[in-house]
Amino acid sequence: METLRIAASALRSHKMRSFLTLLGVIIGIMTVVTVVAIISGLNNYIQEKVFALNPDVYAVTQFGIITSREQWLEAIKRKPIDWSDYESVKARCGLCEMTGASLNAGTTTKRGPQKLTNVRSSGVTSNMAELNNLDLEEGRFFTPTEERHSARVVVIGSDVRDELFGELDPIGRSIRVDSQPMRVIGLLRKQGSVLGQNQDKILYLPITSFQKQFGTKDSVDIWVKAHGGVGGVDASMDDVRNILRSRRRTAFRDDDPFATVTAEALQMLWKGISAGLFSLMILISGISLVVGGIVIMNIMFVSVVERTREIGVRRAIGATRQHILRQFLTEAVLLSLGGGLLGVLLGWSIAKAISTLGPMPTLVRPMLIVAGLLISIVTGVLAGVFPAIRASKLPPVDALRYE
Repeated sequence: METLRIAASALRSHKMRSFLTLLGVIIGIMTVVTVVAIISGLNNYIQEKVFALNPDVYAVTQFGIITSREQWLEAIKRKPIDWSDYESVKARCGLCEMTGASLNAGTTTKRGPQKLTNVRSSGVTSNMAELNNLDLEEGRFFTPTEERHSARVVVIGSDVRDELFGELDPIGRSIRVDSQPMRVIGLLRKQGSVLGQNQDKILYLPITSFQKQFGTKDSVDIWVKAHGGVGGVDASMDDVRNILRSRRRTAFRDDDPFATVTAEALQMLWKGISAGLFSLMILISGISLVVGGIVIMNIMFVSVVERTREIGVRRAIGATRQHILRQFLTEAVLLSLGGGLLGVLLGWSIAKAISTLGPMPTLVRPMLIVAGLLISIVTGVLAGVFPAIRASKLPPVDALRYE
């Protein structure tokens, strides 16, 4: 307790110098807490909302997951997947428990004078609500009968409701999708947005109605639920692969003329992106911590020089080398821990502000706060150990003579 009291008194005697010394540690810990909170929040959000694809559901598309220029150039050379491909898979795939299809386009949606542009419109089969885990807040999804008869019905996202209807109940009312009247029969539960991608500015209509309105030139995305659950995904994918390769007359050694997207592949892609971002930001914050540690070490060396006579007096009245070592090491740790506390508080505040004021979710776990404080303590120990050793080795007689 006496060591803590002396260390705290020494730091209080140079308040401005102590605060400026802490800046490197504060910035480093603040960056660590903020970045980890953002990435944890995104991981949690994407796991629950964005990549809500069932683990036993996969999609067959022309493009798939593009991660390089070479993959993009290869994908655009593929022949688009057409409606007959979907019907063939639906009829012939014995290991497909459920098969659906979707088409997408950007549209303008109107209701009276209200107008909403760049709405993501998806023409889908009636089973897409089950295949894609669509969560309805109100109303219903369209039926197979409505799909067969190209009914002009639509299910809208919460942003479309807010912009076009305000506080009005949209169910049963009409909107225009690219000048075509559509009756609203369902409202999707609010999903929010992530990485700038709005999940609520969207609407779903029967794929047959979509084809009549926008044509059939775009590539169809085929959605498949594997027979036998997750364990049957690989076998089901092989079945679909054989059907489509035979339709395209693909040679044995040639690559598939399509791409497959699974929930696992989407999650692995995001983990790779988040891991890269995490590594980059940790590197940046690590540099701040190193700089902060060097500054603390420098200030502690200065403190040893300034307090050489004090060290001599303490040694003369009975203090051991261990006492002196412990005193200066405690000062360094307290200095760094103070920076860690401020850094954690600022990082937590920034993360909460981002989550509250912006579209990006964050998640601050208790272990993150503990880790931030532990990092600051370790930084203080490493930065203070050499100045403390130097102080403890000063000869008492020389220290008393020092002016």
